[in-house]
Amino acid sequence: MADRYLSFTGTAPGRFLTRRLGLPQPAPLQRWSPQHPSLTGGGLLHLTAGKSDLDLDPVLSRTGLQTGTERPAALVLDATGVRDVDALAEVHAALHPVVRSVASSGRIVVLGAPLDADDHHQAAVQQALEGFVRSLGKEIGRGRTVNLLRVTDAAAAESTLRFLLSPRSAYVSGQVIGVGTAQEVTVDWERPLAGRTALVTGAARGIGEAVAETLARDGARVVVLDVPQAEEDARRVAERLGGSALALDITAADAGARIADALPEGLDVLVHNAGITRDRRLVNMPAERWSSVLDVNLASVLRTTDALLAAGALRPGGRIVGTASIAGLAGNAGQTNYGASKAGVVGLVRALAPRALAEHGVTVNAVAPGFIETKMTAAIPLFIREAGRRMNSLAQGGLPADVAETTTWLAHPASGAVNGQVVRVCGQSLLGA
Repeated sequence: MADRYLSFTGTAPGRFLTRRLGLPQPAPLQRWSPQHPSLTGGGLLHLTAGKSDLDLDPVLSRTGLQTGTERPAALVLDATGVRDVDALAEVHAALHPVVRSVASSGRIVVLGAPLDADDHHQAAVQQALEGFVRSLGKEIGRGRTVNLLRVTDAAAAESTLRFLLSPRSAYVSGQVIGVGTAQEVTVDWERPLAGRTALVTGAARGIGEAVAETLARDGARVVVLDVPQAEEDARRVAERLGGSALALDITAADAGARIADALPEGLDVLVHNAGITRDRRLVNMPAERWSSVLDVNLASVLRTTDALLAAGALRPGGRIVGTASIAGLAGNAGQTNYGASKAGVVGLVRALAPRALAEHGVTVNAVAPGFIETKMTAAIPLFIREAGRRMNSLAQGGLPADVAETTTWLAHPASGAVNGQVVRVCGQSLLGA
């Protein structure tokens, strides 16, 4: 459904009226397209606060953005060397003169260091960067985003920097992403998933279909999995993408074994997207509504993941991406079942990620969508829908493509240093942390 308010605020009368009334003024977001694969409106400005040992120049030079510009479309501040409050002042000194010049739909990425458990001063000021980034994201406006990366190795962060400094990350803001170390891989950045097989559950429509499309765009052979009732739609999607369809009830006890049998050569990317809602307040919720949501959204994810890992169906270098939700992070009235299931996905990611990497060479991460414009959200009553759209720093709903781009970044062969992360795709929702 079209966002008429966003269109109205783009007109002269709309800008005048919304300013006078103090209403949100969302800016159209610049998203990826073949015609506009990079940010427009300027180049890349690289700043430093504190004494840094990171060698960022080789990585930044490969982003496609010209460095050294005075009118930036993107700004990277290396604050990994900030270890005390005096050095923290350099963050203000670096950004204060230039933050206003960042182009509309521009990007600000702050690089921080992991917290040092043996140095509480360093830990305090590095944690301060989180509050700084989230606050700046809520005030910067004009479709610009602000994110924090905790890094130790610039080369290992290349895929993440490329993502955050591009139109692909249009609806990702106010996030803190940890990037560890990983073996360097050689990839074709235009089609990084070429030769890889990806399976997406619940992919016959909506967000799942968008994820399948984006994975295929980047070269993956996609298996479109959905329930037997949606087999015809799944086959249409698969045929359009040059992939294959698999009609399967993901809640079946043998779902994992049947997926492994259908893919005897193995799997590189597993995206757990299938999910349902059965909303009702707890006092009015029958047991069936509770159990059906938990079975689809969480139990099937656990069973299928366990079965595929045990069978060795996920090849080394594989990626598992779950779908959580801000409802699981912040809670939502009428969704105790849904919120519990999505919080469970977060718990799965955090517990399984280190073990899956150590034992199978597979990373485990999740996306947590906020208000995304789908047929489901289009059915929400008008005033509740408008509140959902506006209650984020970008003052608008996201698109299925936003979730798909984030999922595809996590599935990237060069994203091996990103593990155990839950990344909100919510325009920095005002709900929760």
